[in-house]
Formats: sequence, structure tokens, C-alpha cells
Amino acid sequence: MKTFKQLVEECSKRINEVFPWDLAEQLHQKNILIIDIREPAEYAAMHIADSLNVPRGILETACEYDYEDTVPALATARQQHIVLVCRSGNRSVFAAEVMQQMGYQQVWSLRTGLRGWNDSEQPLLDSHGMPVDLEAADAYFTVTLRPDQQRPKTA
Repeated sequence: MKTFKQLVEECSKRINEVFPWDLAEQLHQKNILIIDIREPAEYAAMHIADSLNVPRGILETACEYDYEDTVPALATARQQHIVLVCRSGNRSVFAAEVMQQMGYQQVWSLRTGLRGWNDSEQPLLDSHGMPVDLEAADAYFTVTLRPDQQRPKTA
């Protein structure tokens, strides 16, 4: 049996990844389609400017025509430079692999996700398009696990 971490590590060897600071620089030089694959509530809390929210749960059908979830900007982007974004860079690894299998030629995962984007002090916007305070973003991205979510202690 493989752990989630092992699956992410294996999958990351088969895809392209970009670090937040490199993406920030590339945004000024290239036409990049940023796809935020988090859930709508996560996206509303904060996101990268001009990113498109396509939740991971509908990504495959959003990439194709003739589905209720079709996103035309994505369905026509198989040759476009695409960066997939999630909270920590794990979900986007899996999404990048699937999109490669679907024929997308230039797809990358944002390594370290929005957490890393925020750590490198890149701007985030809220649902009203207003800048998110760096400290508020830090608090949002701080992992807080309930006791029942933590691995049981062994004797």
C-alpha cells in the first residue's frame, strides 16, 4: 500500500513543476493560463489574479466539449502554457498528470501551491478582487489538525 505522500512523489517525477517565484516572473513574459483547482470556497477566500477556478472534481470534463462542466477557455488550450494551482502543490500534481494524458502539451503544477506563493510574498486577491493581507493569508495557510486527524501515538 502506498501513502498519499508516496503517490505525490511518484507522480511529480512524470510532470513539470514551477516554483512560485519563477511563475511570478513568467507571468510578465508569457501568456499563461492559471487554473486554480481548489474548491470554490477556497478560491473565493484567496486566489491569484486572473486565475480560473476549475475544481479538481470536474477538471476532466471541464477540459472537454459536450459536458455541463465544459470550460471553453480550457477545452481549447491544449497548446497553451497552463499552470495548475492548489493549496500546497499536491492536488495540482495529480491534475497535471491527467491533463498530460488528455493531450495538454505545456502543463505545469505550481510547486508548493498557494502556500508557497504566499510564502514568497506574491499577491493574492479575495472574492471581491481586493488584495489579501499577507498576515491573513499566513493564518489561512497555517495547518491546524484536530487530534482525531493526527496519527495515533504508538507505545
